[in-house]
Amino acid sequence: MICGAQIRAARGLISWSAEVLAERVGVTRQTIQRLEQHDGLPPSRSQTLDEIQRAFEAAGVEFIGSPDEGRACGW
Repeated sequence: MICGAQIRAARGLISWSAEVLAERVGVTRQTIQRLEQHDGLPPSRSQTLDEIQRAFEAAGVEFIGSPDEGRACGW
């Protein structure tokens, strides 16, 4: 699963606004912003985080490592 820092970074990498990501995932912009506020694993349904990651991957973003390794998420 991805963490808030990875969501922010991936959005910046492909120049997506929170609105664009929210629309692609089927959640609100406020949900995206809430998830991005967490440095670690956001408190959310894992399905939502999986859908966000899949949307990024479909756009060409490749995630390496994992949040539990701590490098990308500030742990």
